[in-house]
Amino acid sequence: MKDGSITLPLGSVDIEPGTRIRFFVREGGFAKKEVEAIWMGYKKKSLEESFNGTPGGSFSPTACFLMSTLDRGTKLFGGKSGYESSAISEFLPTVPSISGFFSNGILGQLDDDEVVFHPSAACYCLFGSKTKRPIYSPVKAAEALANEARQQEEDDEVERALGAEDEKRTYRSSQGSASLITDEVLAPRSEDGELILKRREIHSSRALTVSAVQWSVAEKTATPNSVMEGFMWDKETEVDRFRERVPLSNLLSQCKLSMTDPSKPQPRDWVGPIKQAASDGTFVIIPECKRIEPVYGSLRKRYDVAKLVKQFIAGGAPSISVNCDAVLFGGSIDDIETARGAASSAAIESASHDGVVLPPILASDLLLYPYQLYKLRLAGADAVTLMVGALAGKDLLYLSKIAGGIGFQTLAVVTSEVQIRSVTQLAPGGITALVISNRELENFAFDESGEQALKLLKSDALAEFRTKHGAEVPILVDGRVGIITRPNKENGNPSTLEYINELKENGAMGAIVSGGLVVANEADFGAALRKIMEES
Repeated sequence: MKDGSITLPLGSVDIEPGTRIRFFVREGGFAKKEVEAIWMGYKKKSLEESFNGTPGGSFSPTACFLMSTLDRGTKLFGGKSGYESSAISEFLPTVPSISGFFSNGILGQLDDDEVVFHPSAACYCLFGSKTKRPIYSPVKAAEALANEARQQEEDDEVERALGAEDEKRTYRSSQGSASLITDEVLAPRSEDGELILKRREIHSSRALTVSAVQWSVAEKTATPNSVMEGFMWDKETEVDRFRERVPLSNLLSQCKLSMTDPSKPQPRDWVGPIKQAASDGTFVIIPECKRIEPVYGSLRKRYDVAKLVKQFIAGGAPSISVNCDAVLFGGSIDDIETARGAASSAAIESASHDGVVLPPILASDLLLYPYQLYKLRLAGADAVTLMVGALAGKDLLYLSKIAGGIGFQTLAVVTSEVQIRSVTQLAPGGITALVISNRELENFAFDESGEQALKLLKSDALAEFRTKHGAEVPILVDGRVGIITRPNKENGNPSTLEYINELKENGAMGAIVSGGLVVANEADFGAALRKIMEES
């Protein structure tokens, strides 16, 4: 062009001597608009074909091949390199592969004309799978592999951390159940058969003065006589540490503010959904989030409270229990907040036309002081448990009144008739539900036969409790439900349902289950529940 020569597509124009010719000079701004117009037209046509169901409407490009002439480079498009390939990426963002080359000309067809040679043009070729095979992108495949390897490393790190924590917790609990209690030395008991539990000895050392420095030297280190007693001492130490960080007066002020703030979580009815679920005679299973069982060790490799709660709700759990004790069970008070948040999000996701139902949360812990109740109130718990075997009568009365005063429903956990009679002495309404446990407080092991709970269900003490507090107070069972079996009456095979039927026949409305769900070894609560409740 610089020397005045003109190149035209062969055969495209008949030129005779004397013919006047008008030339249109290619301009960059117009070229950009032309490229955009081409791709806008393609997108519009594709959408119309998809909506109308016309042939070709389901075509999905997987690659684009660009052939452009030498004059359509950086200079034409205002100094921007790769303009046309960038336009393809913008209009076809899902196409992983864009390739091409520059050439001296393009063979192509304009409108309905015959195929000619164009010295200044661009050609776009789209490729797609006729059989709808998924797009393979080497870059995305490499990224997926890298992400998978990174996720695996993170999972392995979490597994190691959880394993170390579980090992530490398991060792600690095993020391309490194996080392402290031997066959030769049993924990002291009172005349009525209850464990004699002492509170922690604080002053067990003598002072020595050396020059101007005074030292405190332990003369005799106190040793708990039972796992329950050691549990109480460790819990007292834990509460002391909490008080050092947040004094009781500050915590009480926060609790009062939370109770009057409508934006803060308020306690919900924990027992009501259970009664409703049991109204048709169903034995209600209340799932519990528990990380470690002191005698048996870690229950799950990956303890994810949020994931468990969502599974429980998807399976139809009316209420949920969360063990938040950090001393023996590896929990945390933060688990209550996590569980409440997960329950809310899961309930919203599965909301029906009847509205959103938020399953309430029971905080299971060894409660010895009002301080612990205030912390659980701020964490968002709806109900709490009081372990009657660890509390004197006046402490049981005191804690149950405070719990009711800040809006909690209170469940009393008992392991003997003496403890049931202690609960009976409370005023009606002081206890929302009674939990009969198969656990032995001396070593925290379970009665694997399940007879302890059955004996208490049939006892005169429970009959007296029902007479005073009313038959409508739910009676729940805790400990190895879903694991303890009885011979099937038809074929003699071991059946977890047979033991559940015994509990139900003797007045139990439901059971709080943790280990039984793990033994069922199902991916979700609904499947585990069906496995527990089915005939073997």
